[in-house]
Amino acid sequence: MDVAPKDTGAEARSDVIGAGPSPAAATPRKATLADVLKGLRQPKIAVMLGLGFSSGLPFMLVGNTFNYWLGDAHVDLAVIGFASWVGLSYTYEFLLAPIVDSLPLPWARWVGRRRGWIILAQLAVMVGLFGMAASDPKAYLGRAVAFAVLAALGSATQDVSINAWRIETAADSMELDLLTSAYSLGYRTALVLTGSVILIMAERMGWPACYAIFAALMLVGVGASLAAREPQLAERAMAARPGLSFRRGFDAVAGPFIAFFRTFGWSAILVLLTVTAFHLCDYLRGPVINPFYVQVHISKALVGTVRLAVGLPAAMIGVAVGGLFAARFGHLRAMIVGAVLQPLAVAAFAILAYTGPDSRVFIGLMAFDDFSMSFAGVVLIAFISTLTSLGYTATQYALLVSAVNFSGKTLKGFSGEWVKGLARGGRDLTHAYAAYFIDCALVGVPALLLVLALAVVRRRLAPDAAT
Repeated sequence: MDVAPKDTGAEARSDVIGAGPSPAAATPRKATLADVLKGLRQPKIAVMLGLGFSSGLPFMLVGNTFNYWLGDAHVDLAVIGFASWVGLSYTYEFLLAPIVDSLPLPWARWVGRRRGWIILAQLAVMVGLFGMAASDPKAYLGRAVAFAVLAALGSATQDVSINAWRIETAADSMELDLLTSAYSLGYRTALVLTGSVILIMAERMGWPACYAIFAALMLVGVGASLAAREPQLAERAMAARPGLSFRRGFDAVAGPFIAFFRTFGWSAILVLLTVTAFHLCDYLRGPVINPFYVQVHISKALVGTVRLAVGLPAAMIGVAVGGLFAARFGHLRAMIVGAVLQPLAVAAFAILAYTGPDSRVFIGLMAFDDFSMSFAGVVLIAFISTLTSLGYTATQYALLVSAVNFSGKTLKGFSGEWVKGLARGGRDLTHAYAAYFIDCALVGVPALLLVLALAVVRRRLAPDAAT
């Protein structure tokens, strides 16, 4: 772990029955290239690819792609907007996580607690997607939305369960980084299929057939779940917790917080501030980037083509390099690199305000941006994955992800007014966008300082450990 805990013993327990940090959280020796190559040959890496694919498959199908289908069906635009609230299911993962951590399913004795929840969630997603395929929005809009909600809830539960399995099954920090990279690669592959390839398929065979095909592809995840091995240390930690009682309820709600602060002490505040600020510059940039393309006269066709042909490969490379870098050099070194790359990538888009719709410049910016954001994203996931404790993995991970998302998703709503305010300061709108991207990059400076501070704290608490 990159921040030395006060008590790293796996047997450590709190008054609320919280177990100590997961095995992957233990401070590792410095991984060699041979270690990394050996780790990549493990069967669990292939399993993780399948689970990552299964996790990413429903995301677009209940989101942007579903909205595209509704548009093709000539559903009222206001209704399409309301239907986008289906995606709010993902923001409540932190509420689902205590149930996944605390409640064993009846068939858990045969497949294990984690795999039991994963398989249940995957079956719910399959039912939801097949239901959407059988519900023409022109005639059965309410039914189609209801099945989309079922698929989204199943997807959110699957994400919680798979992330818990990913963290708990890792033998050490290096293996966790490799599993995280495999998960991200599988996830992004699914996003490409359900966000781009499905549009080509729908032209030829129609939306219902496409949704039925992708519902069947969830069997990839079911097969990976059956091939996976249940993490036994986590299973024993959860089994040791009390049965249904007031104490169990208190433990499910308060236990993750108490265990987290007991493990990290005062440095827990620094950890939370770091993960909260890490992606903020990218969040703030997000809502205005497409209007900016319109402002500088970059066509939708060029944007779409470059995203698929250049952005996707750059993102895949960023995921692979980020995961391998974290495994080889440590999480905080990787976080420092990510904290530098993100604001540079955001600020670089100001160049378009001066070059105009130059396709070569745009291609270079998109390649650098997708590489940088994917690198930063995978190293952040790997880092926060090391901060969880056995018995509370799902809940603590979901809460940390909420810390990452909350500030960005809240503050980005003011991005449009921010740009307009810069334009009122005497700039034309194009150069106001450029100034805004520079401002967003400056917002990334505190994140870099916080990561550096975390590295200093780590050295003081455990000077012999690798950063």
